[in-house]
Amino acid sequence: MVEADKRLTRIGVFYDGNYFLHVSNYYNYEHNRKARISIGGLHDFIRSKVAQEEGNDIRFCQIVDAHYFRGRLTISDASSPNKLLSDRLFDDVLMTEGVITHYLPLKSRGGKLEEKGIDVWLALESFELALYKKYNVVVLIASDGDYVPLVRKLNTLGTRVMVLSWDFEFRTDAGKEMVTRTSQDLLEEVTYAVPMHEIIENRAKRNDPIINNIFVQDTVSHSHKYNDNSNVNKELDNKTRQSTVVSVKNGYGFIFARPDNLFFHYSDVIDGDFNEIADGDLVEYTIGRNRDNGEVARSVKKIRSQSSESGGGTEYAKTTYYEMKEKPIKLNSLGQLGSSYNPE
Repeated sequence: MVEADKRLTRIGVFYDGNYFLHVSNYYNYEHNRKARISIGGLHDFIRSKVAQEEGNDIRFCQIVDAHYFRGRLTISDASSPNKLLSDRLFDDVLMTEGVITHYLPLKSRGGKLEEKGIDVWLALESFELALYKKYNVVVLIASDGDYVPLVRKLNTLGTRVMVLSWDFEFRTDAGKEMVTRTSQDLLEEVTYAVPMHEIIENRAKRNDPIINNIFVQDTVSHSHKYNDNSNVNKELDNKTRQSTVVSVKNGYGFIFARPDNLFFHYSDVIDGDFNEIADGDLVEYTIGRNRDNGEVARSVKKIRSQSSESGGGTEYAKTTYYEMKEKPIKLNSLGQLGSSYNPE
């Protein structure tokens, strides 16, 4: 037992939750895999990669701690029941995989919700735990150069640091270029820099179960047929319409319209953040077509929160939202209002 303990490689995993969600959304909505990242599958990959880099048997490479840090809406701010439900579902996933969650409330600045203090909390917690629990390897799922001081401090403890990095870019249906890059300063400071995008795209590893298990299996969402719009980017007309949001999921939602509700993707939100949109909010939008020639909402802009409609305002917006809540429309042929949400 003493000999085995000497060989044990203790691994601590620390998630920048906002970054992880961004990466998972990319693979679920923009990448051809059309699947979210699996927490359990990612942990198996981490153990395998640490064993390879440390020259140890995978049986002696164990994740002894995993922590997830993210800003979060308070109950009073989250007017959408679906938003609270999706957070709870993902909490269940993290709990099942033994990941400890750490949340701070999102702060409002200039009318936008911002995440403040999460990176500092992650740094303090990971350093303290590495000091007391004597991790051999700390794995960061993060991309920000602000973590460089943390890496340097961990190095003074003799703790090796591994960073899982993703670099990717894509163009939204509205033509906006989205680019994600990991800080070069961060990559130069760590012991093991793991370019996940290269490993995942490596054709020689496309049948590797360790790689394939990084993604949630058999979770094809109806929303994918809406989001696969790379060859279709035209508006039906230039008319701006107004209506209310009837359902917000994780990365997409539906706007009330007749005869069928209109799907919108998070990348189609303009002049604001998708996470600020909730059930009942009044929005304006234009109409475009997806790859299947179905109508979808484009250029979605939030006008007013449902909770702020205390008097006056648009009677149509009020009526349609509550009408939808009381009399849900049945699924149409494209599966609107039936898209499943998988928290992983």
